[in-house]
Amino acid sequence: MSYNQTTDITPQPQAPKRDNRKLIYGLFILALAITWGYIVYDKSKSTEIVQQLQTKVTSVDSSKLALQEQFNAASAKADSLAGSTSKLNGALTAKNKDIQKLKSNIAAILRNKNATTAELADAKKMIDELNGKVTELYAQIEQLKGEKEQLASEKVQLITEKAGLQDTLQRTTSEKLHVEDVASTLHASDINIETIDVKRNGKEKETTNAKKASLMRISFQLDENRIAPSGDKELYVCVTNPDGTAISKGNTVTTREEGDKKYTDKLVVTYEQGKPKMVSFDWKQNDSKFQIGDYKVAIYQNGYKIGEGNTTLKKGGLFAKL
Repeated sequence: MSYNQTTDITPQPQAPKRDNRKLIYGLFILALAITWGYIVYDKSKSTEIVQQLQTKVTSVDSSKLALQEQFNAASAKADSLAGSTSKLNGALTAKNKDIQKLKSNIAAILRNKNATTAELADAKKMIDELNGKVTELYAQIEQLKGEKEQLASEKVQLITEKAGLQDTLQRTTSEKLHVEDVASTLHASDINIETIDVKRNGKEKETTNAKKASLMRISFQLDENRIAPSGDKELYVCVTNPDGTAISKGNTVTTREEGDKKYTDKLVVTYEQGKPKMVSFDWKQNDSKFQIGDYKVAIYQNGYKIGEGNTTLKKGGLFAKL
C-alpha cells in the first residue's frame, strides 16, 4: 500500500546573532591608541634622552674647547720662555723640560676625541699646574736676568776701573821710565874748546886767529852717574859755524826736544857707572878754513843735550884768546 506521508516540519525560530564587530573595532581602536600612545611616549622619551646626550656632548665639547684655549695660552707662554732658558743656567733648562713633558701629556688628552670627563678633569689640573710652572719659571728667569744685568754692569764698571788703573799704571810706568831715562842720561861739564895752530914740525900752539887755526880741540867731563849702566855710550857733537850753519856731512841724530839735528861727529865712549870720565877729541875742517866769529858746540847723548860751549875766532892779534 502506498501512501504519501507528509512530514510537517515547521521551522523553529532562531535566536538573533550577536554583532561582535563593534567590540572588535573597539578593541582594535583601543589597541591602536595604546600602540600610538606608546610610540609617542617612546619617541618623546628617546628625544629627551637624545637631547640629554646632545647636551652632555655639547657640554663636554665646550669644556674641551675651553681647556684647549687655556692650554694654547699656557703653551704659548711656555714656548716664549724656551729660548730664554737655553741662554741661562742648567736648573732652568731642567724645569723647561718638565714643562714640555706636561704639555705633551695635556695635548695627548685633548687630541683624544673620546676623552672622558675624568680625563678632561685631569687635563684641567695639568693645565693649572702648567700655568703655575710657567709663572714660576718666568719669575726665575726675570730674577736671573736682573742678576745677569747687574753682573754685566759690575763687569763694565770693573773693566772701566781696570782700564783706568791700566792707564794710571801706564802713565806711572811711562813717567817712571821717563824719569829713569832722564836720570840715566849723562851730563857733560867743564867743556873746553881750543883752536890749535899745528906747525909744520908738529908742534901745537893755541890760537884765536881764524886764519892760523888748524883744528878745534873739544874736551869735557862726563860726570858720575849712579843710574846710568856701565857700557859704551854714543855722544853726538854738533858744531855750528859763525854764520849759523851746521858743520856736518849730512848725518842726523834724533833729539827729544829739537827733532832731527845734523851733527858734526859721533863719539863712542866707554863709561863706568858712578865714575866721572874725561873725554877729548880733535876736529878739523878738511875743505875750508875756519871762519871769523863765534862757534857753538853742543853735545847730545840719549837724545838730550848734555852740555854746550862756544869759542870765538878772530881776524888776528897777538893776545886773542878763547
